[in-house]
Amino acid sequence: MDDREASLGRRLLALLIDWIVAALAASLFTGVSYPPADIAENVIITAFFFGQITILTGLLGFSIGKRLVGLRIENRDGRPIGLPRAALRTALLCLVLPAILMTNEKRGLHDLAAGSRVVRVPKG
Repeated sequence: MDDREASLGRRLLALLIDWIVAALAASLFTGVSYPPADIAENVIITAFFFGQITILTGLLGFSIGKRLVGLRIENRDGRPIGLPRAALRTALLCLVLPAILMTNEKRGLHDLAAGSRVVRVPKG
């Protein structure tokens, strides 16, 4: 096991935090309710989630949730994956199934498609 391998628990906690941040932002800027009252409100929250994750992951290598739990998304060189690959990764994440199906190295299909991996950030 790689000492930087990100546990499933940390990943899920980061995802939950990111979803809450997106829901709060959508509520603040558009007035949607949470839980969403209809499919349109759910689409709005998902759009906020998509934008937030794509921009932060593509440019910085982490989302708010991942930063809080000590995770980062990187390419093979250890750098952020860039906006196009982050958009692909996030779109597949929004479909859920590609994120659930994982390899032995604990890489979801969304990470394989984007050429990314999730790692723990060393303390220090």
